[in-house]
Amino acid sequence: MSPKCPIIRKPYAPGKKGKKRPRPLSEYGKELREKQKLKNWYNLQERQFRNYVIAALEARKKVEDTAAFLIELLESRLDNVVFKLGFANSRAKARQMVSHGHFLVNDRPIDVPSYKVKIGDKISLKPVSVKKNAFRNLAAALKKYTPPSWLKLDAEKLEGKVQKLPTLEESAPPAEIASIFEFYSK
Repeated sequence: MSPKCPIIRKPYAPGKKGKKRPRPLSEYGKELREKQKLKNWYNLQERQFRNYVIAALEARKKVEDTAAFLIELLESRLDNVVFKLGFANSRAKARQMVSHGHFLVNDRPIDVPSYKVKIGDKISLKPVSVKKNAFRNLAAALKKYTPPSWLKLDAEKLEGKVQKLPTLEESAPPAEIASIFEFYSK
């Protein structure tokens, strides 16, 4: 028996056609990539995301900065606020927690992740949910956590409050918003 030879992996696909250089992305490809980045960042379906972008484009004449308005719409979703307050460690988990009805907004149960929170809204954990395994060590973890400046967190009571609207600079989205508007304007 011969000793095993290490497999040598080359940075390109096998065969004649594998050695071609990748083409640069087209303008459409760049716009699509930016749209996908932001859509996946907020954990949204295509139709939901398109509706937010179209709403921002329609409000173009009414608002000063359309990009900031789009980010304000996306950041003020209940699932995103729950994530930003530190109740969940990912937006997907925050969405699931909201869908399962673990949160109250102004002492009313809300189980719609896309619910738009407003200035002055109080988001709190249901008293029944505090006893669940997912939230057992939450109070201790929240004491070390600092939320964004537009949210106020009370770690003792497990509740947060929306103090002001989020800004584009605070949220720092990973995508170029202008190219997203260009993508949907076609």
